[in-house]
Amino acid sequence: MRPRLLIFSADDYGLSEDISRGILRAHDTGLVSSVSVLAVGPAVVRAAAGLRDRPGLGVGAHLAAVGEDPPLLSQREIPTLVDRRGAFKTGWRSFMTAAMAGRVDMADVRREYDAQLERLVRDLRLRPGHIDTHQHLHLYPPIARVVTELATRWGITAVRVPTSAVPGPRGMVIRRWSRSLSTRLRAAGLAFPAGYGGLDEAGSLTLSSAERLLERLARGPARTIEVNFHPGEPSAADRLRYAWGYRWEEELAGLTSPALRETLRRLDLRLGRFTDLPAP
Repeated sequence: MRPRLLIFSADDYGLSEDISRGILRAHDTGLVSSVSVLAVGPAVVRAAAGLRDRPGLGVGAHLAAVGEDPPLLSQREIPTLVDRRGAFKTGWRSFMTAAMAGRVDMADVRREYDAQLERLVRDLRLRPGHIDTHQHLHLYPPIARVVTELATRWGITAVRVPTSAVPGPRGMVIRRWSRSLSTRLRAAGLAFPAGYGGLDEAGSLTLSSAERLLERLARGPARTIEVNFHPGEPSAADRLRYAWGYRWEEELAGLTSPALRETLRRLDLRLGRFTDLPAP
């Protein structure tokens, strides 16, 4: 039997030059096999060249409808996504509160996400092999529908399917939406890894926690797995602007550690990209 396919993905490429440089280091000297590019990131234009120079590194679109950085479209074009200053809601909680109350128009989400894909593909000349979303908003079924439609329209063949292992109501909702997303993607003929880790550990996937996560995922039946990291080398300005409490440098240290490479060998996991996924 062939080794299981493992995708080590790094989110937020383009967020800043320092974080993007750390992500590239996590590929060049470590185990990152795919990056998710933030089209609204302040450094995305300058950082895009680093991806074109690395044909072995998978590229995905990290679509944003929340966050500290501004959207590509104006307040007039996406009025239900932004405030009077044209700024996104900063987090998934406030977004979901508005969405569940019917105050978010999915046509606005579609327009903004489409503009972000256009920037990545046409302006920056990148070729995304998959789509995921900032703060995993595409778990929400109406946004899942938008993302599925856009993946088909842009010829993108794979989508991330996040899930959670935590107990309680939040974990139950995430798992239910994750199953719904998988069903939708399968019906649309889109590929996705059968196993996933990283949502519960976001920003804190250090070497020890990554090894524990891999041991758990390797005990399961999934033959294709994604683990979602946030490595980087943030500046003081990055830490001030993105005050998420992420342990960027520690994640980078784990991804470049020989110990993690040995764990992959022991568990018979083969690194790959979203474009290596088998057809559904």
